[in-house]
Amino acid sequence: MWEDETYVGYGTEPGKDVFALKLRPQNAGVPGDGFHVAFAAPTREAVSAFYEAALVHGGRDNGGAGLHAEYGPDYFAAFVMDPDGYRIEAVITEGA
Repeated sequence: MWEDETYVGYGTEPGKDVFALKLRPQNAGVPGDGFHVAFAAPTREAVSAFYEAALVHGGRDNGGAGLHAEYGPDYFAAFVMDPDGYRIEAVITEGA
């Protein structure tokens, strides 16, 4: 929704970011094994598109894309690691 030299804000409505990141080049490090960020996706197609885009742009598979029954019967998600080593997930939990 907005950005400047050190921040970026994400959301669905102008002026109403729901997630913001700040660049901190000093003392930056990848969090431990239990950390990951999950984004709610609007559709299963969006989850699959996220996965494909992540792989094209240097991400690595970290659990695949599709139904993950270990988390619930309608848990459709994609798990990747970004080029910096962060674990990122896109998920929708409604049957589609």
